[in-house]
Amino acid sequence: MKKTSLVLILAAVAAAVAAGAWWRGQATGPAAAAAAASAPKPAQVVSLATVQRRDMPVSVEAAGTVVPLNTVELRPQISSTVRQVVVKEGQMVRQGELLFRFDDRTEQANLDKARAQLARSQVALADLERQWKRAQELRAQNFISQGAADTVQANLEAQRAAVVADQAAVKAGEVAAGYATLRAPLSGRVGLVNVYPGSLVSPTGASALATIAQIDPIGVSFTLPEAQLGALLRGGDEGRGAQGAKLQVLLPAAGGGRGPNAAPREALEGTVSVIDNAVDTATGSIRIKGALANPKQLLWPGQYVTVKLTLRTIKDAAVLPVVALVQRGQERSVYVVKADMSAELRPVQLRYSSGEWAVVDGVQPGERVVVEGKQNLRPGGLVREAPAGPAKGASGPASAAASGASA
Repeated sequence: MKKTSLVLILAAVAAAVAAGAWWRGQATGPAAAAAAASAPKPAQVVSLATVQRRDMPVSVEAAGTVVPLNTVELRPQISSTVRQVVVKEGQMVRQGELLFRFDDRTEQANLDKARAQLARSQVALADLERQWKRAQELRAQNFISQGAADTVQANLEAQRAAVVADQAAVKAGEVAAGYATLRAPLSGRVGLVNVYPGSLVSPTGASALATIAQIDPIGVSFTLPEAQLGALLRGGDEGRGAQGAKLQVLLPAAGGGRGPNAAPREALEGTVSVIDNAVDTATGSIRIKGALANPKQLLWPGQYVTVKLTLRTIKDAAVLPVVALVQRGQERSVYVVKADMSAELRPVQLRYSSGEWAVVDGVQPGERVVVEGKQNLRPGGLVREAPAGPAKGASGPASAAASGASA
């Protein structure tokens, strides 16, 4: 009896388990799957940016070298000894400022001698002028012959010429005495001084006394591929020509750091001053020189810098963040968010990109595009804009979109 009861209980349990399995199969069958598929999907959180309309400069970058616009070697014009070094190494000087004094005793003696000779000649001239005046009076009274009067006149003319010669000798002596001091021929910075008081110097010496380099304004020399020459000569959309084309000199980052966390690079504005008259056939490049103000002396001759040259400007361009582009092979597209917050995958043509921004055809200014969160997005999917918060970094897409919207 007990065995029969146990068998009945086990049979009842097995039936209940089978009924539960059948019920679960019915609940997860095709009908349940269809119901789940028809349920609305949640909107995906994304970051958006607004397409802007603005002028976009087309620029190229090149490695350049800072060069002084003017530089001069200081050399003496007479053989002498250095009496005084007035200038300090590294000093900023103005044109005409005293730099060196040399021993000028010989030049001063020659100048004094020339002045004394001039004074003697002037006294002799005055005496001959008095003789000529008396000779004219005597000739008028026939007390002397015409030949005697002519002789006095000839002596007077010769003495006048002697006075002119002595005056020239005095000027030459003053010039030679002026060489005893050396003044700055231009404004700039003095380099290393190679002489000391008592040093013997001459015009043909092996080394210069010092050099002066113009620091402000200063120049920059760089090369561009000949393929960029046409756009530079045309001056882009403004038709301004090569002369006066705008350029920027990007200074090295503070500490030499690179990457997203590096300090921003300071840029100085300048213009193209000259383009070489021929393309280098060996390298296919052309040399260009620019000039720019350097009031804080941030640029130094011989320094390597990055030069950014504006070739032309794209007017009224549709500009969006580069991170909004979706690239598949050679094709590019963006997710455009419609009024109903659905995402449309729209193909675009990239015209130009620079840094964080790109100029494209295929979208209109004012439309909003997805810049972050597009990895799992599908065409037609609903989106929800992520709230702006301080957690986003300045280099992230969201802050790029915010800065673009305020530009």
